[in-house]
Amino acid sequence: MATQPKTHLTPEQYLAIERTAESKSEYYQGEMFAMSGAREAHNLIAFNLAAELGPQIRKRPCKAYMSDMRVHIPATGLYTYPDASALCGEPQFLDNTRDTLLNPQVIAEVLSPSTEAYDRGRKFEHYRSIDALREYLLVSSDRISVELFTRQADGAWILRSSAKPEDIVEIASLGVRIALADLYDKVDFTQPA
Repeated sequence: MATQPKTHLTPEQYLAIERTAESKSEYYQGEMFAMSGAREAHNLIAFNLAAELGPQIRKRPCKAYMSDMRVHIPATGLYTYPDASALCGEPQFLDNTRDTLLNPQVIAEVLSPSTEAYDRGRKFEHYRSIDALREYLLVSSDRISVELFTRQADGAWILRSSAKPEDIVEIASLGVRIALADLYDKVDFTQPA
């Protein structure tokens, strides 16, 4: 039995398809990977994150983007959609369409059972090659647990973990403080993540 050859797409072909698609796909090494939807806890946490970021950066030269803003990592070729990305200063985009961000200072991923290993491992490897990236926020969707990785001046990454509702996560590059109780508002952990 013959197998079908894989179709190799160029980044330009991917973008042409993606910009007219009804659903989102990531792109890496010539292949597109469809993204699945998320469960309630994931959506509530992502919304709460946006609700906390917005007022704190509103009158400052900072911008935050939700999961529809694609991020491109030139060093590895990955095109992906983090749950949130943000920066203070001028955003740099791939082109004049302004739908593919190149210089996020902060990336946040809400961890789901199906994506947690990738978000912690290979995806973080990709993200670390973004020169502008200063902080990587991982938010669990099955328990109260937030991990903030912060790039140091020497390039090392320091991890700070928080796991209590009264804990505060400080995202220094944005000048933002978020209480875990607010991040997890209305999230029901008795339901499956």
